[in-house]
Amino acid sequence: MLWQLMENGLEELKLLQTVLVLLTTNTIVHDEVLSKAIVLCFRLHFTKDNITNNTAAATVRQVVTVVFERMVAEDEKFKGLTEEPPAVQGNSNRRSVSTLRPSAKDAYMLFQDLCQLVNADAPYWLVGMTEMTRTFGLELLESVLNDFPEVFLQHQEFSFLLKERVCPLVIKLFSPNIKFRQGCGSSASSPAPVEKPYFPICMRLLRVVSVLIKHFYSLLVTECEIFLSLLVKFLDGEKPQWLRAVAVESVHRLCVQPHLLRSFCQSYDMKQHSTKVFRDIVNALGSFIQSLFILPSAGNTSSTSTPAGGSVSASQGSAQGGPGAAGAGGGLITQAAFEYRGTWIPLMNVSVQGSAKATYLEMLDKVEPPSIPEGYAMSVAFSALLDLVRGITSLIERELSKQEQEAAMREEAEPVSPPQRARCPQDPMAHEVWEEMVNACWCGLLAALSLLLDASTDEAATENILKAELSMASLCGRLGLVTPRDAFITAICKASLPPHYALTILSSNTANLSNKDRFDEPRSFSLCISVYSIQGQSVQMVSPSSESHQQVVAVGQPLTAQPQGTVMLTAKNIQCMRTLLNLAHCHGGYLGTSWQLVLATLQHLVWILGLKPSVGGVLKPGRAVEGPSTVLTTAVMTDLPVISNILSRLFESSQYLDDVSLHHLINALCSLSMEAMEMAYGNNKEPSLFAVAKLLETGLVNMDRIEILWRPLTAHLLEQVCQHPNARMREWGAEAITSLIKAGLSFKHDPPLSQNQRLQLLLLNPLKELSNVLHADIRQKQLECVLQILQNQGDTLGPGWPLVLGVIGAIRNDQGESLIRTAFQCLQLVVTDFLPTMPCMCLQIVVDVAGSFGLQNQELNISLTSIGLLWNISDYFFQRGEAITEELEREEAVLLRQAQDKGEPLHRPFHPAPPFDCLWLCLYAKLGELCVDPRPAVRKSAGQTMFSTIAAHGTLLQPPTWNIVVWKVLFHLLDCVRKSSTTADKEKIESGGGNILIHHSRDTAEKQWAETWVLTLAGVARIFNTRRYLLQQLGDFFKAWEVLLDHIQSAALSKNNEVSLAALKSFQEILQLVTPIKDTDKLDALAMDVPPVLMESLQVSGPGRPLVRSDSLAERLAQRYGAQPSLPPPGEELDDSALWWSAWNTWYRIGTECTRPPSGGTDKLVFVPSQPFLTALIQIFPALYQHIAGGFSMEDLKKLGVILHGAVSVPISSDSSPFILPSYTEAVLTSLQEAVLTALDVLQKAICVGSENLQVMYPAIFEQLLLFVEFSCKPPQYGKMETKHVANAKYNQIQLFAPAEWVALNYVPFAEQSLEVVVDLYHKTACHKAVINEKVLQNIIKTLRIPLGLKYACPAESTWKLAVSSLLKVLSIGLPVARQQASSGKFDTMWPELANAFEDFLFTKSTPPDNLSIQEFQRNEAVDVQVVQLISTEILPFANFIPKEFVGRIMSMLNKGSIHSQSSSFTEAEMDIRMREEFSKVCFETLLQFSFSNKVSTPQEGYISRMALSVLLQRAQDVLRRYVEDQRLSGRCPLPRQQVTEIIFVLKAISTLMDSLKKTQPENVDGNVWVQVIALYPTLVECITCSSPEVSSALKDALGPFKDFMQPPVSKVQNGES
Repeated sequence: MLWQLMENGLEELKLLQTVLVLLTTNTIVHDEVLSKAIVLCFRLHFTKDNITNNTAAATVRQVVTVVFERMVAEDEKFKGLTEEPPAVQGNSNRRSVSTLRPSAKDAYMLFQDLCQLVNADAPYWLVGMTEMTRTFGLELLESVLNDFPEVFLQHQEFSFLLKERVCPLVIKLFSPNIKFRQGCGSSASSPAPVEKPYFPICMRLLRVVSVLIKHFYSLLVTECEIFLSLLVKFLDGEKPQWLRAVAVESVHRLCVQPHLLRSFCQSYDMKQHSTKVFRDIVNALGSFIQSLFILPSAGNTSSTSTPAGGSVSASQGSAQGGPGAAGAGGGLITQAAFEYRGTWIPLMNVSVQGSAKATYLEMLDKVEPPSIPEGYAMSVAFSALLDLVRGITSLIERELSKQEQEAAMREEAEPVSPPQRARCPQDPMAHEVWEEMVNACWCGLLAALSLLLDASTDEAATENILKAELSMASLCGRLGLVTPRDAFITAICKASLPPHYALTILSSNTANLSNKDRFDEPRSFSLCISVYSIQGQSVQMVSPSSESHQQVVAVGQPLTAQPQGTVMLTAKNIQCMRTLLNLAHCHGGYLGTSWQLVLATLQHLVWILGLKPSVGGVLKPGRAVEGPSTVLTTAVMTDLPVISNILSRLFESSQYLDDVSLHHLINALCSLSMEAMEMAYGNNKEPSLFAVAKLLETGLVNMDRIEILWRPLTAHLLEQVCQHPNARMREWGAEAITSLIKAGLSFKHDPPLSQNQRLQLLLLNPLKELSNVLHADIRQKQLECVLQILQNQGDTLGPGWPLVLGVIGAIRNDQGESLIRTAFQCLQLVVTDFLPTMPCMCLQIVVDVAGSFGLQNQELNISLTSIGLLWNISDYFFQRGEAITEELEREEAVLLRQAQDKGEPLHRPFHPAPPFDCLWLCLYAKLGELCVDPRPAVRKSAGQTMFSTIAAHGTLLQPPTWNIVVWKVLFHLLDCVRKSSTTADKEKIESGGGNILIHHSRDTAEKQWAETWVLTLAGVARIFNTRRYLLQQLGDFFKAWEVLLDHIQSAALSKNNEVSLAALKSFQEILQLVTPIKDTDKLDALAMDVPPVLMESLQVSGPGRPLVRSDSLAERLAQRYGAQPSLPPPGEELDDSALWWSAWNTWYRIGTECTRPPSGGTDKLVFVPSQPFLTALIQIFPALYQHIAGGFSMEDLKKLGVILHGAVSVPISSDSSPFILPSYTEAVLTSLQEAVLTALDVLQKAICVGSENLQVMYPAIFEQLLLFVEFSCKPPQYGKMETKHVANAKYNQIQLFAPAEWVALNYVPFAEQSLEVVVDLYHKTACHKAVINEKVLQNIIKTLRIPLGLKYACPAESTWKLAVSSLLKVLSIGLPVARQQASSGKFDTMWPELANAFEDFLFTKSTPPDNLSIQEFQRNEAVDVQVVQLISTEILPFANFIPKEFVGRIMSMLNKGSIHSQSSSFTEAEMDIRMREEFSKVCFETLLQFSFSNKVSTPQEGYISRMALSVLLQRAQDVLRRYVEDQRLSGRCPLPRQQVTEIIFVLKAISTLMDSLKKTQPENVDGNVWVQVIALYPTLVECITCSSPEVSSALKDALGPFKDFMQPPVSKVQNGES
């Protein structure tokens, strides 16, 4: 009935409703009835009435659904008792549905017929169908497949239908689309017209395919492969625009189903000989996107106005900037879009992420192809790409995480699982699939994404692309796929940098990324990937284009070796940079070798943005140093702190990386740093410090596992960065390394550093290595670091001390002041604060280091202060002696054991000595080195310090150690100083640096060395003096003494006055030694444990040290080494005489050398020893003599005499004479002369109290003194040198360099003093045998004869006066002795000598000086008179004991004196006085006295006196006569003065004679005399006429006495009788 109604076209809608109700309310309608009902609906669908049509269509759809729903319900009902149906045999019978239940059978028949109808074949079951459209058929098929997939999957019959009917149908219907090429159409050229693709069918087919693939992929593997291949082909650029759009939508549908994609990969890509479907899909998407930009649009009629692919005409390309094709009012920037090389494609919001909401696939009502808006295809493709990536990555990562969790749980369950069980069995397979998926898709994805990234103008789109690239990179990293991982990272890196930048900078090390092996080497990466080969085709990876219309947010300088212009950073670059940071931050563990890519890029960006490293390696915005300054917009300025923060967080998060990843990071930073360094070579442009700063930051945050990365990290910084010629680079290298060391030391490690020596040394080692760097700025940093370490961790350094001290001590002279100053600060800190905390083994290093500061020559003050430090160190040793000794001995024991195990001797300086002593010896050795430093101030300070320490602390040394001190330290030092002094330069030093004036006594190197020599020698001598006791117990003391004397001798003979004088002072000092006492009563003094010598020295030199303490320490140390401070055993005196004789020999050698006159001529400058030197030399003798008096022989006395004589003979330079000489008129001795006399005095006194046999030395002493006496008249000659009298010498103050004149000393006072000594000594010794035998008296007289003879010609008047008085004194003592000894004949030779002396004196040939006053003359005459009186009292009365010739000579002398002829030189007035009348008178009287004496023993004697008398009278007669005659002749003229004087003298003589005759017994007078006397009378009377009053008065006197002889004459007879 319903059928008829249908056929009649009545009540169509009612019909449809009824059918629907019938079919949906029950399941009774089956089979043909059902088919009839369905056909009915179909027929109604194709009526002319629109409403009916639509209602019928809906009904058909509902009915079809109902049929299948029934079947599903039926299956549910029989679910429990399902029995396996027999397998369908092939396609034996299309309608074999016997196995199906009723509802299922209906469904089967219905579906089969739908396929037939679509294929335009007759239906089998739906009998009565008149017409049918493919579009409707396809829609029905799609809905069935989509709604009831389980029907097809559960029933084989249905599956069979799918395979056999649906798939071939689809493929057949697709054919027009495949063959069609846009642009050919059906032109005449083509042989058969090609059917054009029809939009409605094509679109529906694609929907069916989507459903098939979605639900029945597992059934239709092969068919799906074909479908997918077709789908890929539809994306071709040659296909119509709408076709490509729907194809893209279909692909998008697949892309949101990652499980499906995985199946594709498993089923096709992983099978051999199968199409790589998955790869093709991705590549097709990529190519599709590229084609939209690159291929010219061949839009169909509906789309010509709006090109979808790309702009063809240039005009459109250029109009992009204005209000453009999209009709937007503003600039195009506001709309999200892609723009690439002039092609602008807007981006639409097509679907929510993760779902494929199609537009064109849903246009079921359209018959004509719709016009597709610009950018639609691009937008869908873009979504598809993003969904694809999102799907794959989330799928794989989810499963990876699940696996990791399982693995972790398994490990927890069985912690010691064998390695093969670590991964579950299905693992390898799953991994392969994932790897294949990634390998298949990465090339295409990368190509598409990088292009889109470059073209994107929208921040959100860019963000999505970057996210996709990031997640792919991370995924590849997790799967261990290096090449794709690096490729994605490279893409992000390139996008971060300005256009073309990456190409210029980073293509320099291009590597082919497909070459996997090379890629694994860390350095061969490249940021420049252009083309990947994909299945033989090349897929282009786009390089960023430069013409993008991006907002520029920053302008900066590129980081290049050659300076270039500026580069611009856009907002997108910054966005990419943040992604890059994000990647490194979150996925650092998977980056591996790609760290290099990432960091290199960040380095460039940081550089362009002008971020500079600050403390701890954190990058802060800083100004660029040179070139056009970095320009930043406010937008980016606010971003910078954030970026800098993220950068820091990135490296902070390195603490969460595993060790391997951390190593990758460090390696990457190192190689980056290498590049930055290479770039910084050779130009002064500021280097990039990014890598160094980040190495520092990474090290700081990984301090807890610092051991893993310490070596590579510090090795790079040390060997590369710190050695770099660019200062800024170096500075940061040093900053990094020192910060790391400081952080490492202060970090609370577990276990702490104090228990982990190895780690501590590891941390400190780089500090030591820095010493090898020659750059001063690095050393400065290093030392500042040491200073901080000392301040912060000084107490806990322990075993690190040698390293730290090594660093402080690694100074060299070429390093400049400031470095040395800093290092020295460190040392001062160590010495003041840390000596007690360091191991005692390090003390020796401290001494060495302090010494090396003393030796540096950059900064004098430091050298001097360091010597002070050595003193402080010695103090510390002294105070902590015991503790140090114990610790050192413990160490020593360990070392000895180790050495014995190795079978080697122990290597330690000064080994056999105990370790504590060795410490002292090292200190002394260091000071010894400083004592010969080139700088005088250092030498002086070091010398003083060294001798002070030895004096103050020497008690602590063991006796055997003293041996080393003496030989290896002291004598070694003396040798060096002597050598340097003798070879020192004599050139004048103008100034002491700066404006310091140098005193003339220090203005040559030689003079400065002289000071050192003085100091050293004095120091050594003092030690010998104070420590003699101790030294004498050493076996070789005598040898040492000899060596010391040798040094004293060579110093004394040096040509430098200062040295030579000081040598003598030292000589004096060692002569004051106390010989140890042996008397038992003195032993009480020595009862203490410490010998007095030691105590005394301690009091002297220890600066304020409590004595008790030092003693006790010395004692305790002595006990420790088992040696008591040894005293000599009682009764055994140390024999010293050898020492003293050795000293005497040295003295003699010095004396002979220095007093030996120069042999050469006078022209060359000769060295003459100075007076103070000679004085000191002679002054030593008395002290020395005390020690050698016992064995002093005549031979030694002679030696002494030679030296004394030589010393006195030495002249002095006229320059110094004003200081030494008294003015030559004063009679004062020089100190030298005094010393000489003192020496003889000491000797003489010693002889005096000495034994008899010593007295033989008296004559020798007399001889010596008499030699000196002669100097008064004949100054000694010094070689052939010309000497002048001091009055005539010029002081060469003007010509400084003229050779000085030599001035003989004023020897008069000396000679006179000697003479006094002679007289004095003779007084004491006149009667000694030796004195008598050696004719001392004769020698004295002989010597005195010289001044006596010279008289007025003597250099000094006092000399002859003293000579006379001395002669008188000596004779008064000596003559009685001579008389006694007359018979022995020992004085025979003396008498003639004496006679000569008298004669020379009384009748001197020298005339008195003209200026002699009368009073003087009278006084001198009185002296002459004294001599005559001596003759009259001491000689003449004893004439019978005296040789006759002698007496005869005396008489003739008196005779000569009594008739003294006047000297012709006197003036008138003085004449009478100058005639020596008094003298003549005394002579005459004496003569007369002895002439008339009745004691005349021999006729001869009488004869002599008579002779003399008659001669005298005869002469008087002549004079008077001549006077009278002359008087007469001259008339009134007065006579010459001298004649008048003569006559007066004669008259006086006559009166004297008369007096004598009166007194004498008459019988003693010879008759002849009387005759002559009386004969004078007439002549006298004749003179009365003279006119001269003087003559008259004298005449009166002469005539007066005659009255006594005027007696009356007696008769002759009487006379005769009587």
